[in-house]
Amino acid sequence: MSIFLNADSKIIVQGMTGGMGSKHTALMLDAGANIVGGVNARKAGTTATIGGKDLPVFGSVKEAMEATGANVSVAFVPPKFAKDAAIEAIDAEIPLLVVITEGIPVKDTAEFYNYSKGKSTRIIGPNCPGIITPEESLAGITPHTIAGKGPIGLVSKSGTLTYQMMYELRDFGFTTAIGIGGDPVIGTTHIDALEAFEADPDTKAIVMIGEIGGDAEERAAAYIKENVTKPVVGYVAGFTAPEGKTMGHAGAIVSGSSGTAQAKKEALEAAGVKVGKTPSETAQLMREIMQGLDS
Repeated sequence: MSIFLNADSKIIVQGMTGGMGSKHTALMLDAGANIVGGVNARKAGTTATIGGKDLPVFGSVKEAMEATGANVSVAFVPPKFAKDAAIEAIDAEIPLLVVITEGIPVKDTAEFYNYSKGKSTRIIGPNCPGIITPEESLAGITPHTIAGKGPIGLVSKSGTLTYQMMYELRDFGFTTAIGIGGDPVIGTTHIDALEAFEADPDTKAIVMIGEIGGDAEERAAAYIKENVTKPVVGYVAGFTAPEGKTMGHAGAIVSGSSGTAQAKKEALEAAGVKVGKTPSETAQLMREIMQGLDS
């Protein structure tokens, strides 16, 4: 089992013929993703040969879905065009839209996120590595060679920490690893992923990676306390960040005690989540849990 993405997912790539789009389409194909075409209105009706596969290019997401049965779109679209690309995908009612693009104005993201409410499209991102179900499919930029299939679910705000955690726990493997992105407005949240992992029979334990800023981790802690029966370990990036300074990701703004790594750690621990001080310590906590489950 997996969440949101599996071997049967049919993927189209918005911006497939661009530099980043074509490069990562080839890497997704390497990962086993079933990519069925791309979208570029200026190149509609042409074919792009990527990773040894001839992929049709369509004029719109709707057209691509009608022709291929696609149910996932991955958007590699420059920031200024990202809102239009997202709205096009939402209007076409694609079930899953993964927005990789970094640097989208928060106003634009807020607009397409609000536009999606009550409609049938789940958004992952933006500013994220996407989602990988190892040995089945990849919709995004996560290196598929880091780790294979296994019983751990991973949800992370940080792309690089997603990769590190997958590598550290590669001897166990993952059902699905989902990078939700670090922007202030994102589609799929920690809580959405926790709910899906809780419902997935093959996910035996969950790693949750957060970052300083905002209150997403505190909200996730409250959700875990009420709804999650599986063991969860956590890590919060930014223990050494100075207060009152904006750090790295657009969402990582700390004001007073709210949003600090320590406050998030305390909220998670109060919900029964074991929290590591470093990614490696967090991986070790998960390793101990997995060994306990096996014994």
